[in-house]
Amino acid sequence: MAESEVDLESEQYEKHREAGAILAQVRDEAAERVEVGASHLEVAQWAEERIRELGGEPAFPVNISVDEEAAHATPSIGDETTFGEEMINLDIGVHVDGWLADTAITVDLSGNPELAEASEQALEAAVDIVEPGVGTGEIGAEIEDIIDGYGYNPVVNLTGHGLGHWEQHTSPNIPNRAVSQGTTLEVGDVVAIEPFATDGGGKVTEGASEEIFSLEREGTVRNRQAREALEQITEEFRTLPFATRWLETDRPEMALRRLKRNDIVHGYPVLKEDNGFLVSQKEHTIIVTEDGCEVTTEQ
Repeated sequence: MAESEVDLESEQYEKHREAGAILAQVRDEAAERVEVGASHLEVAQWAEERIRELGGEPAFPVNISVDEEAAHATPSIGDETTFGEEMINLDIGVHVDGWLADTAITVDLSGNPELAEASEQALEAAVDIVEPGVGTGEIGAEIEDIIDGYGYNPVVNLTGHGLGHWEQHTSPNIPNRAVSQGTTLEVGDVVAIEPFATDGGGKVTEGASEEIFSLEREGTVRNRQAREALEQITEEFRTLPFATRWLETDRPEMALRRLKRNDIVHGYPVLKEDNGFLVSQKEHTIIVTEDGCEVTTEQ
């Protein structure tokens, strides 16, 4: 987007800001509900409903990642999991008419505050250097430097990302380490910067569990439940991710299996570090401005 064409007071940016303001409040309120013995499902559903009360819509299911989990974990239907003495990452998104904000926070119940601090400080340092003309590789180098300084590793195969209209992940990617090739940020870019720090090796792999899906393409299916699910997906969620538990048809798991088999939806497996290692995460959404950036997800 050329600088001369960007109107940061236009309706789309105002909606990004509105989404960010809702999200900042919900993130902080949800984090206060994370305590030993509390229910994952209740926290997720409370946050999703709170977003709606405040005038937004969830941009994706509330992610509740525990210990070695880094992303794409959300409670299943009837989930009875409760929080223990663990490292908990809450990753939450809001949209207003398809314009998005994305944020994450670590709530440490595991007794490893420095790991949580590493991703938080890395995010602060990254946001501090954002301005038009800065390279995404420079942001990655800043993140890596801070996390290394704490004696931990950045998760190198997860990145921050741009936020589009009804699109949760667009270019540019914002790496969590120094890279020689990248993109230059410009006025008007809306990006989520999300450092992940770990005491493991720094690469996540796909687990077996899948509770989050999104529409891959339009299609037709004969099965009634799959048809009902597809109708809800295309009308309500469009291309944004959704949870199995959000589907209103009976037998939603079976409906999703059929839609997946027909390549109409795709799933997001839970991403994990190796067992026994922990992952922390901190994320803000920013708008690149003429003289720096505006953080939309700060209280």
